[in-house]
Amino acid sequence: MAPVLKVAVIGAGISGLITARALKGEGHQVVVYEKLDQLGGTWVYNPEVESDPLGLDPNREIVHSSLYQSLRTNLPRQLMGFVDYPFAIRECGDSRNFPGHEEVLEFLNEFARDFGLVKLIRFKTEVVRVQQVDLRNDQWIVGSRTNKVSSDEVFDAVVVCVGHYTQPRLADLPVNQISIFMLQNLQGIENWPRKQMHSHNYRVPEPFQDQIVVVIGDGPSALDIPLEISKVAKEVHLSSKSSDIKLSKLDCGDNMWQHSKIDHVDGNGEVTFQDGAFIRADFILHCTGFNYCFPFLKTEGVVAVDDNRVGPLYKHIFPPQLAPNLSFVGVPYRSTSITMTVDLQAKWIALVLSGKAPLPSKEEMMADVQECYRYMDDKGIPKHHTHNLGLKFEYSDWLASQVGLAGAYEQTRLIEKSYFKFAADKGVWRRREWHPGCGIQDEESQGESDLETVDI
Repeated sequence: MAPVLKVAVIGAGISGLITARALKGEGHQVVVYEKLDQLGGTWVYNPEVESDPLGLDPNREIVHSSLYQSLRTNLPRQLMGFVDYPFAIRECGDSRNFPGHEEVLEFLNEFARDFGLVKLIRFKTEVVRVQQVDLRNDQWIVGSRTNKVSSDEVFDAVVVCVGHYTQPRLADLPVNQISIFMLQNLQGIENWPRKQMHSHNYRVPEPFQDQIVVVIGDGPSALDIPLEISKVAKEVHLSSKSSDIKLSKLDCGDNMWQHSKIDHVDGNGEVTFQDGAFIRADFILHCTGFNYCFPFLKTEGVVAVDDNRVGPLYKHIFPPQLAPNLSFVGVPYRSTSITMTVDLQAKWIALVLSGKAPLPSKEEMMADVQECYRYMDDKGIPKHHTHNLGLKFEYSDWLASQVGLAGAYEQTRLIEKSYFKFAADKGVWRRREWHPGCGIQDEESQGESDLETVDI
């Protein structure tokens, strides 16, 4: 008979909810800790922004969500559901294939209600410490705080599901470096006299009214936000990470231009790009992603974040020295169907904790991690891309094999191929024009190399 474990799940967003369901399905006793007063994690919109628009001040009051008011998914709803729980159009709901954040939150609430997860969640309870009880056993202490009252509780296992879309990352700035002189590694930034903001603190376009704005980044927010602010801004200039981009006017807006990487900025507000162009800007908007951050996790350095590499983690989930009693869900990004990936991760963890899916030895797991790191070094892949899955199916297929499924679901594959091919052919600016009838392409024509997936 499989053991019944007492398991703490940290976070009640997408990863936490799907993990709680998987653990509950295996008969484990589950407690979900949630800092907010409702479930949904990053999908809970908060109009408030932080006092420090760049997120550098360690003493600031942190706002968890990075949602802006108009945000829609950048994956179609056909790719946003779980393995056996589709994200269908709700009666009187948002009928678009790329729904707004309100619809996603409602979907998550329905999921939690249907599987009896709400009663497992301790709302308004912040986890402040996760630490082994004793090095001689596998139990863990979870220290939490509710209404300023602290308490400790012992668990057999802990699954960390806190996401990674809260702590702003400013290009190559290390997570422990808060000097404004190193922002974006931009020469002259210490003398920049005008406004700056990270996309984490973007909510509405009005602050950019009649401004000349430089947007730094290549990801999803660097596509969506410039389009929105271009409706009110005087000019919007996009700066890519690449030095090979040529100056061009974008056909998605009358006042939008694409540039290469920024070369330097001046104290007079001038921004000079590596393509030789320069402008005098009013605002720099950093759409440069986020840092992994687990301030509550106390492992004596066994698990650490180094230049956005969380590690060592076997298959992005288990720290070899602490497996299986400590695990992570939702660390990878740029996966194919990220919700399916999260679902498979959760199912695997639940089976491992039940003794139905044994892990390799600690030595074998560590060797696998080191081989992954060596491969990245040989290929010249930066450390901060450790958890970038590159929109490939290999990882989800491997997870599926561990939980008894024959690879990733074929229907999901077909939808993804159709969507990514459409975006590659029509341009990422038009990706939300995709619909299920756009056709399915063959495997060699996925068109996925430069596309990104939705933030979870």
